Amino acid sequence: MENLLYIAAIVAAIAFLILCVSLSMTLFSVKKTLQTVSGTMDGLAVQLEGVTTETAELLNKTNSLAEDIQLKSEKLNSVVDAVKDVGNSMSGLNTSVHRVTNSITTEAEKNSEKIAQAIQWSSVVIGILDKVKERKTDSSGWTVYRPVK
Repeated sequence: MENLLYIAAIVAAIAFLILCVSLSMTLFSVKKTLQTVSGTMDGLAVQLEGVTTETAELLNKTNSLAEDIQLKSEKLNSVVDAVKDVGNSMSGLNTSVHRVTNSITTEAEKNSEKIAQAIQWSSVVIGILDKVKERKTDSSGWTVYRPVK
């Protein structure tokens, strides 16, 4: 029985040795993994520092661009207002032209008979003046009758 106790102690010692060896292998593997992670984190810190710097520069450029756009927008507003005023003026002019045209058309329709009579009378007057000129060209004192053509 004493032998059995020694064998059990040897088996327990071997099991403890195997446990310690496997635990140390696991810890060395974890150590390598943690060293790799640490190196990656250091690299990320450097990269994040660069990204932070670039982000700050980009933010400054964006702010200056926004200010520039604001200034140009304000300048453009005055141009838009001027164009709007020109459009309003043209609209008023257009309305005035329509009013004058309608007035002229209405008056012409009202006086169309009078205009026709004036044209007829002017034709008669022109005809009389032509006859008077024909008579004055003949200076002999005698009235010359010419056949109508």
